[in-house]
Amino acid sequence: MRPIIQSFAVQFNYGVYFTEDLFQQENTLLRDVVQQAATSQAKLFFVIDSGVADADPFLVHAIQDYCTEHADALNLVAEPMIIPGGEACKNDPNVLQKLLEYINQFGVCRHSYLVAIGGGAVLDLAGFAAAIAHRGIRHIRIPTTVLSQNDSGVGVKNSMNAFGKKNFLGTFAPPVAVINDSSFLHTLDDRDWRSGISEAIKVALIKDVDFYDSIKADASLLNRRDMRVMNRLIHRCAEMHVEHIGGGDPFEFGSSRPLDFGHWAAHKLEQLSNYSLRHGEAVAIGIALDVVYSKLAGMLSECACTDILNLLHKLGFDLYSEHLAAKENGQLSILRGLTEFREHLGGQLTIMLLDKIGHGVEVHHINESIVNAAVTELQQFHQQLSAKPETEYVVPF
Repeated sequence: MRPIIQSFAVQFNYGVYFTEDLFQQENTLLRDVVQQAATSQAKLFFVIDSGVADADPFLVHAIQDYCTEHADALNLVAEPMIIPGGEACKNDPNVLQKLLEYINQFGVCRHSYLVAIGGGAVLDLAGFAAAIAHRGIRHIRIPTTVLSQNDSGVGVKNSMNAFGKKNFLGTFAPPVAVINDSSFLHTLDDRDWRSGISEAIKVALIKDVDFYDSIKADASLLNRRDMRVMNRLIHRCAEMHVEHIGGGDPFEFGSSRPLDFGHWAAHKLEQLSNYSLRHGEAVAIGIALDVVYSKLAGMLSECACTDILNLLHKLGFDLYSEHLAAKENGQLSILRGLTEFREHLGGQLTIMLLDKIGHGVEVHHINESIVNAAVTELQQFHQQLSAKPETEYVVPF
């Protein structure tokens, strides 16, 4: 008998909104976003990053007061759930189980809204729960870090870590909306403020030399936590990520992940450091590694390589970690990240490297000896920088 072939397309639409003081009662953005899809009062259940809750002890009350003020449109079904921030929540299946139990207990249905407030890890976990409960609950992301506002929070990926591998479990499930509230950025420590800038550098390096030049020009202001400059960086970076997601392969059915430049090593570094490295910090080292590799492979000029490394250093990133040089059975442990990256891509290795600032090139093979040489060079560069005053960042390679 002949096969029956089914083919259909589903249109996804979601907005990335920018605001300040979202839960001020006169700010109607959240209400407006919910009412775009809801025809009556909508159930809302909030999940909040513990770090965010600790930094803003009045947040839960502000959410409750906001929903009370807009009770004709918003029904807060329970007190917000506070969960651990960072990779701890993605490493612990008990956190996911508890969230699913609450979704069941409070009658959060397919027409309800799971609203997640926090950094990228909390958004990943909450998005995964929303995607698998009832085969899909409406999900609103409210990213609170630079990293999540300009990168992970505006995308369509949700995940948990498993089997010692980052993001082994997960779904592609677009949110209903992403709301970037700049007021949350005031609560960040310097590490988290800086961490997300690496993702902006990443996307600029592979796609937009003008954006890279603007980051370089604004580096001192970013170090001084200039909010106007940071908001501009976040908006452009988020815009470029959204443009890419809306391109030819939003659910990554192919074997290419160009926006993961620097990430094959970064993901492994996070694991090797037992997640003491922030994701953005690991990405900065991963970028540095791939930039030096690109130079040693004859793809990128030494001048461009030095420029990139100096920018990362000026912004306060370490370009080397002891975990980068760790070995197992005589081989760099970091190289296991290539195998895991290949598995994530479906079997074919595709790595983004650089041939010039603003233009990435895909390769399907990584030379182990060049990786070793790149690690050694970064170690030497790190030693040079450590021997100089912090204000001297322009160091020729």
